[in-house]
Amino acid sequence: MGAGGQMNVSKTEKDVLKRVPVSKTPFGLADLKKAIPPHCFRRSLIRSFASLFRDLIIIYTLFYIASNYIPLLPKALTYVAWPLYWFVQGTILFGFWLLGHDCGHHAFSEYQWVDDAVGFFIHTVTLTPYFSFKYSHRNHHAHTNSMEYDEVYVPKRKADTFYTEILNNGPGNVFTVILRVTLGYPLYLLFNIYGRDYGSFSNHFWPQSGIFNDSERGQVVLSDVGIMAVLYAFYRIVVTEGAKMTFFLYGMPLLVMGGFFIILTYLNHTHPSIAHYDSTEWDWIRGALSTIDRDYGTLFNWAFHDANPNHVIHHLFPTIPLYHASEARDAVKPILGDYYKFDDTPMLKALWRDTKECIYVESDESCEVKGVYWYYK
Repeated sequence: MGAGGQMNVSKTEKDVLKRVPVSKTPFGLADLKKAIPPHCFRRSLIRSFASLFRDLIIIYTLFYIASNYIPLLPKALTYVAWPLYWFVQGTILFGFWLLGHDCGHHAFSEYQWVDDAVGFFIHTVTLTPYFSFKYSHRNHHAHTNSMEYDEVYVPKRKADTFYTEILNNGPGNVFTVILRVTLGYPLYLLFNIYGRDYGSFSNHFWPQSGIFNDSERGQVVLSDVGIMAVLYAFYRIVVTEGAKMTFFLYGMPLLVMGGFFIILTYLNHTHPSIAHYDSTEWDWIRGALSTIDRDYGTLFNWAFHDANPNHVIHHLFPTIPLYHASEARDAVKPILGDYYKFDDTPMLKALWRDTKECIYVESDESCEVKGVYWYYK
């Protein structure tokens, strides 16, 4: 049981790892939409801003306590207090970040300008270029689990021996997890690591990057200006408060937030039981259903606004706000049947298992359909 309500609880490891169907679905998006109560598609300014202010109040309270009281503790206690602050603040910051992500999907309010204004604020103060991420993430939703066109967590092929041979062992798995959790998020933004190969240097800050089209490049510049303003504010804080205090109060929580971004997005899109498709087999609805709902318990689900146990419905209907997602998910699950994938494996256990089991993808030699790709190790 999580904050999102009763889930489709997995009974055995075999059930969890059972492959999802890859045949064309017997239902369409319209069938799923009819099953969802109409109010689930309505976005409330009051409820959305209540979520925003909830996070802002918690973030400020944690910051106030940390900045005013942790320095007064005996030195031995600070070795516990600071990491606790980093973890809790980073957790809440990721939930806060998720509200900005919802703004990018026009799931915060009925007004696009409100969504963009709020999303720009949230993502900019968490050092994410709002419009740049909005557009790359749109591409991800448009091409989920496409071998050629998906935007993030594009799987490696067996021919990539650096991953399939050099890193395909215990030490390699450990290195992969550590790199992913600590630096994965900034590396994704700066170098498009885990992303699609555009044939040239691509990142989320370069307006001429292949990620963006000509109509989007001006807003990429606006995103960059926002990031530079926040970085300048951090510089002024370093001058007045010192580098160590600035890093402890701001830097470490943002690194924790980035770690959660990588862990949760990786686990929502990587699993031994889901398939990827090349252009001969891919279609939008099977791609959207090649995602996984995860339940990490009441506290994490609450902190993350129930995003992780509602990722499948988010890919099907991304404008549904987070506070209606659980109801919408439960409404379509009977129609989805075996096409719906849920895994309640604890977060760290799932991260380690899927890192070990999901090294590369290849088509199943025993299957006549060659455009479907499964994870192997």
